[in-house]
Order: sequence, then C-alpha cells, then structure tokens
Amino acid sequence: MTLKAGDPAPDFSLRDKDGRKHALDSARYTVLYFYPKDDTPGCTIEAREFTALLEDFALYDTQVIGISGDDDQSKKAFCDKHHLSVVLLSDPDFFVAKQYGVYGTRMTQHGPMTGIKRTTFIINHQREILRAYEDVKPEGHASEVLDWIAGMG
Repeated sequence: MTLKAGDPAPDFSLRDKDGRKHALDSARYTVLYFYPKDDTPGCTIEAREFTALLEDFALYDTQVIGISGDDDQSKKAFCDKHHLSVVLLSDPDFFVAKQYGVYGTRMTQHGPMTGIKRTTFIINHQREILRAYEDVKPEGHASEVLDWIAGMG
C-alpha cells in the first residue's frame, strides 16, 4: 500500500552515483520521487525537468531526490549522458521503495511488470508526507510539484 498524506516518511540511507550516502535532511521540504529505470524515455524527461528547476526548488528550501533500483554506475552514466544535477539514489534491493509502498506490479506498454511505480512524495522537515502523487506522468510533473510547494508559501 502506497504511503499517503499524513503518514510518517521512512528514513533511508542510499548511495548516489559517486558513492555518497544521502538521507532525509532538515530541508523545509523534500521532493522524493521514485522512477522505474535510468535512461528510459519517461524517466529521462522527469529527471531533466527536475534538474532544470533545482534553483527554483531551492528558493523554497526544497531538496529533490530521485530513487530507482539501478546501481550507482548506471546513475553516473545516466547523469553524465543527460547532464543531470538532480540527486539520484540507488535502491538495488528495492528496500526503500517497498517501505514507501511503490514497488509492485505496474502496467507497461508491454504488459504487467514488477518494479517501481512512478510516484512522488512531498515531505516536510518533520518527516511527514504532505502529498503523494501516484501514476505520475513525467512531462510537466516537476512544474506541478514546484507549483504545489510554492502554494504552501
């Protein structure tokens, strides 16, 4: 079951493309987005759009973190290929994805597949989930999330 607004956000410690560990920090907001796979069309759109808006998110003291099951080598290649500066973390055993309830069977153009369901959470500094977006459509999603945070004032 996917976590929802009002639920506590499970903490984590995962590695980025350079092997550095990341966790929820004391930012006013954290945008935690789960995506199925590095360097696929939808995931690339989403990562590029979040990268393009990082400075805008920073105006609201918001960190943006993407998580998929791909390893740190894949993350490095993905970031290098598409000039991504958003923090992308590796969850190879899907432990964190399962804690957030976003790992399971999802529909793809090729039929049902087990993996990460494209989902985004907005988390406050008290580690409470404020908003959950399920079945995310990549194009325009980063702007939608930024608009919601901007509306929180």
